[in-house]
Amino acid sequence: MPDAALKTAKNEIQAASVVKNKDAQPPIIEVREISKRYGSNVVLDRLNFDVAPGEKIALIGPSGSGKTTILRILMTLETLDEGSIKIEGSPLWQMEVGGRLVKANEAYLHKMRTKVGMVFQLFNLFPHKTVLENVSMAPILTKGIPRAEAEKRAMELLDMVGLAEKAREKPAQLSGGQKQRVAIARALALQPRIMLFDEVTSALDPELVEEVLNILRKLGAETEMTMLLVTHEMGFAHDFADRVLFFDRGRIVEQGPPEQIFTNPREERTQSFLKKIIGAGRAI
Repeated sequence: MPDAALKTAKNEIQAASVVKNKDAQPPIIEVREISKRYGSNVVLDRLNFDVAPGEKIALIGPSGSGKTTILRILMTLETLDEGSIKIEGSPLWQMEVGGRLVKANEAYLHKMRTKVGMVFQLFNLFPHKTVLENVSMAPILTKGIPRAEAEKRAMELLDMVGLAEKAREKPAQLSGGQKQRVAIARALALQPRIMLFDEVTSALDPELVEEVLNILRKLGAETEMTMLLVTHEMGFAHDFADRVLFFDRGRIVEQGPPEQIFTNPREERTQSFLKKIIGAGRAI
């Protein structure tokens, strides 16, 4: 079998094999043969995988391997060139009209976005708004939730991330770790079914990383929320994830439970990557 066909077949087998099946429920995310290119640069190459409801997945791999791109596509911030994605059984980028699938319009995409929340590398807080306003604004504007109800929920979330006492302050008065914790509370305010985290500690000073990781640990332990996390924090990925996907050149080279990926990776490319990154100080 040619190498390209062999890799595709392997990818399909991996996609069909969800390591931790939550009570045999249908996948909450289904990714099928998706491709994304920027000019001649292939960022995602016929990618396939499923995510079970409540599953916690760590996406690891070198820069430019497609990890962030797949999160942005799931958040509808980037479009597909080929393939399909379903969220809770509904097409993400297409909608049904008259019994056939057509390109989704903005109203449909807006509805699908309510199922997914994302926290970015940079905090993207509104500098002229208070912390409370940053967290409560989206439910008020996008869901029509009354201000009092939205602010009550925002205060509960700020308490969860340990920042209730900062509610009336502006982002400029916060540390980087505090800003990222506010960004997490803001994403949770819309009550998404799926949360995406894109290198949420990469812009932080080393001493602030742990406070953000502790919030993610709390979310993982106390909720059944489905979570996909792009990270270079290998120790955290090992302890947090149900499953680890190793990306390289737009494909999933290897996937499996953290213990297998980090202690006995089967693929030479995975072994090489982990040797370099763990050698750089990100110990398991």
